[in-house]
Amino acid sequence: MTGSKKVDVSVVIPVYNEEESLPALFERLFPVMEGLGKNWEVVFINDGSKDRSLGLLLECVEKYPGKVKVVDFNGNFGQHMAIIAGFSASRGEVIVTMDADLQNPPEEIPRLLEQIEKGHDVVGTIRKFRQDPIFRKIASKIVNFITNKITGLNLHDYGCMLRAYHRRIVDLINECPESTTFIPALAQKFAVNPVEIEVKHSERVQGKSKYSLFRLIRLNFDLITSFSMAPLQAVTMLGIIVAGLSLLFSIFLLIRRLVVGPEAEGLFTLMTINFFLLGITMFCIGITGEYIGRIHQEIRRRPRFIINKVYGDE
Repeated sequence: MTGSKKVDVSVVIPVYNEEESLPALFERLFPVMEGLGKNWEVVFINDGSKDRSLGLLLECVEKYPGKVKVVDFNGNFGQHMAIIAGFSASRGEVIVTMDADLQNPPEEIPRLLEQIEKGHDVVGTIRKFRQDPIFRKIASKIVNFITNKITGLNLHDYGCMLRAYHRRIVDLINECPESTTFIPALAQKFAVNPVEIEVKHSERVQGKSKYSLFRLIRLNFDLITSFSMAPLQAVTMLGIIVAGLSLLFSIFLLIRRLVVGPEAEGLFTLMTINFFLLGITMFCIGITGEYIGRIHQEIRRRPRFIINKVYGDE
């Protein structure tokens, strides 16, 4: 933490090309913060925006001196690395994370703080009446189910970033040096008394989502491989099962050849089985490669993000 002034609540918001959403965010967020009756700050992280986002954020620093801080990255390092940087720059006893696109209503922040005051150290959220395309909602439900089974966690909505964390949880997250992580799951691992509540979810009005299908898949690979060895263990078990079945099939073909004689038919069946086994092999290599790739990232010890400058820091 930086600075010595006591802060009750910090709000950490990653920003990436959100010039269309920021004016409305400012208009709704700051009245909520003023109405808390607490000492607060807002930490924005400019995650390599190419539009006017940084300029709008700097205007906000001037308008709310001592209340707004902007961490400016020199490139795009991703949402979770931006939040990690925001955690490091924040001073609050409670830290709230949210997106800048206003799909997470700032008006829900007081409800999260109420749960922290009740003694919960992590407050997760579930998007009620989620305003997203149907394919994203279905994919999200599938990913949530599979991820919970693999990681052993019990989160109902991994994708909602409107969450609140006690300072102890944030300090533990800051001590973790890995270059790829998934903050809601990591916080759940550290939590002693977590809780989940339903929050409103709004349709994106301004701008476009920054998560393409490929980025969503990559994010879920990060989540699964960062918190469980189950995929590797499943690949091992699958290899044993396939090897056993292949052995039994080979014995069957040998006995059939001795009893019936050599067969001229069945060529395409054998080719189908061969392609099936080849597909399984490629899948297993891919899973193993994901883990090896992450090991390679960690041993390089490159910075997780690079900061150009911090604006509004006392």
